[in-house]
Amino acid sequence: MGSDGFCHRCGLEAPVLEDTAPATAADAAAGTGPRTAPDSSPSTGPGTAPWTGTSAAATRSRRAVTRASTRSSGRGRLGAGLVEVPRVPYRDPKTAVLTDPEVPEAKRFCSNCGKQVGRGRDGRPGRVEGFCAHCGHRYSFTPKLEPGEVLHEQYEVLGCLAHGGLGWIYLAADHAVSDRWVVLKGLLDSGDADAMAAAMAERRFLAEVEHPNIVKIHNFVRHADRRSGELVDYIVMEYVGGTSVKDMIKQLRARGTGTESLPVAQAIAYALEALPALGYLHSVGLLYCDFKPDNVIQTEEQLKLIDLGAVRRVDDRHSPIYGTIGYQAPEIGKRGPSVASDLYTVGRALAVMSFHFDFRHAHRESLPGPQEQPLLARHDSFRRFLARATHRDPDQRFASAEEMAEQLTGVLREVLAQQDGLPRPGLSRQFTPERRVPAAFDVARDAGAAWRALPVPQVDAADPAAGFLATAGGDPQELVRALRSAPVTTVEVRLQLARSLVEAGRVAEAEAELDALAAARDVEDDLAEDDWRPGWYLGVAALADGRVRQAREAFEIICDVLPGEAAPKLAIAVCAEAEGDPATAARFYEVVWCTDHSYVSAAFGWSRVLLARGARREAVAVLHSVPDTSSHHVTAQVGAVRAQAGGELPDVLAAGTRLAGLELDVARRVELTAEVLGRALESLRAGEAVPGTLLGCPVTDTGLRLGLERCYRQLARLADTPEQRIALVDRANAVRPRTLV
Repeated sequence: MGSDGFCHRCGLEAPVLEDTAPATAADAAAGTGPRTAPDSSPSTGPGTAPWTGTSAAATRSRRAVTRASTRSSGRGRLGAGLVEVPRVPYRDPKTAVLTDPEVPEAKRFCSNCGKQVGRGRDGRPGRVEGFCAHCGHRYSFTPKLEPGEVLHEQYEVLGCLAHGGLGWIYLAADHAVSDRWVVLKGLLDSGDADAMAAAMAERRFLAEVEHPNIVKIHNFVRHADRRSGELVDYIVMEYVGGTSVKDMIKQLRARGTGTESLPVAQAIAYALEALPALGYLHSVGLLYCDFKPDNVIQTEEQLKLIDLGAVRRVDDRHSPIYGTIGYQAPEIGKRGPSVASDLYTVGRALAVMSFHFDFRHAHRESLPGPQEQPLLARHDSFRRFLARATHRDPDQRFASAEEMAEQLTGVLREVLAQQDGLPRPGLSRQFTPERRVPAAFDVARDAGAAWRALPVPQVDAADPAAGFLATAGGDPQELVRALRSAPVTTVEVRLQLARSLVEAGRVAEAEAELDALAAARDVEDDLAEDDWRPGWYLGVAALADGRVRQAREAFEIICDVLPGEAAPKLAIAVCAEAEGDPATAARFYEVVWCTDHSYVSAAFGWSRVLLARGARREAVAVLHSVPDTSSHHVTAQVGAVRAQAGGELPDVLAAGTRLAGLELDVARRVELTAEVLGRALESLRAGEAVPGTLLGCPVTDTGLRLGLERCYRQLARLADTPEQRIALVDRANAVRPRTLV
């Protein structure tokens, strides 16, 4: 045994008596320890269940949006054009070279067993090369290339940039192509057979990858190690001179309390920019497997995915599986990687970017609830999105990167609207616009009619009966007969039949049709496993039948599946209002209206709930926010007049001023004038006189009565029947001021 504690014959370090802590997830995230050790060792190793078949999530959804094209013509703007993301200046590569490249002792682990290696003892530094004391496996953490070394007679090394889970990263100048900066990536531990195999796999896959948001691979070279003489493979890739998202978060926490995170809109913007890149990989049969903030770099206004060392083919059942603790999906060990597990890592990474929580231990496979994390309580749609993205059941997650991005864009619109009060409308590809808008103060507690105002799921244009359904219409009973005799019976025909049965008042038949359609899901290939539309129509049927609680439960499920859509939230609000739950109704009406002003029924519903809670001024403000470009603007203004006129005398006077500025037909104006004058008369105290006029009448008892009398007589002249005319004349006589004659 040498003085340094290592055996001269076997090279092993003397055993450590105290317990040796395993590699932490922080080390795995930093890329210094084994990529999956100790808790996430290669999932195809001994003792784990074999994984067979490709991902079900990759092919299961007929309702999922069509896959992104396999080639992208250009880079999308960060944040889908909805949010401004701070620019990250390009970093001069020469300033990024490490002056003392070495792996810190705390991040040295055996690539074979995951135990600590290379640790100092008794004041002596640990060895950077040697043998693991637990399994005898050789380790080496020294850079294989030195500054000035030239590879392939082309790439001159300047130094080390960083170290990762599968290798050192070097900066080099490409003398064959205008001395451009490139990055060389080699193995961290050349004695690791799995790492070598992963590197070779990376070499094969990267030759096929070409996407503006994925680091560009230029070349693959072999170079003899200067000490051992063995040939080492290196990947030559573009230099991305920016800042990783992980470093952004670290900088925020270094300047603050240590728990800061990115603004939620910025975090969503990063996820939205990365999802097309993952979708591209999936479209060419590849899985990324290790999405996390460390592997996302922003330079100026562009985002890049780096470190493709874990990339594998969708149908690869044999290669070692690499990932990072806290991000990796829980089913990896049994089912292997899939599109669903890739999307899981995006959900986890988005949560890590957005708020501080113990994602490696306490919440390693879960998320904090809204009680623990105020951000999730503030943005319910964001909470629902993360819950679906990180669902323990892979079949309950998003079916594709494009579907995930579509819903996340809707969530981003809501988040931004809630933050600054400015609407962010967007066209839904899942629902039609709302079909009907009830009058401003029709009581929406009539659940049997409220469902008619809700949007309707879009018809799948690829369905063979789509053309037939586009022309079908008319009386519900006739439509039921037409659909039952349709030339071809498809999922779309059966769904439309169910809706027509509800419209015809035949709710029980509609529910039987939907139950039969759901039962056929297991024996036929027509209805996709994740098709949410039967559940939507079951909710509609229950609402039409007055079973509000059952309808609300159905719509809650749809909202979990489609967290970025307005229609399920509008349906929940209608149910909550009908149930007498004004707080929930107001919250959902508010988020729908504030995000998209095309849902005018949300404005009317929100104002109804506010009025019922006594918040008259707020209700008037909501109605006043209906834009003048809307066909319902006048109806909203009339509602605002009536709402304001229901308050105290100053409110009534303000309602009169609002009414005076409206363009209405004669009958409607006279009717509203009578309402306002009558309310003012009720609010006027005995003998009181207010300076000024109300709709041309002095604000006195006599002045208001004379004005009311004129209104009733004018309405009598416009009456449709003699009975109405007589009743209005009687009201005019009753309200006129008393005289001596």
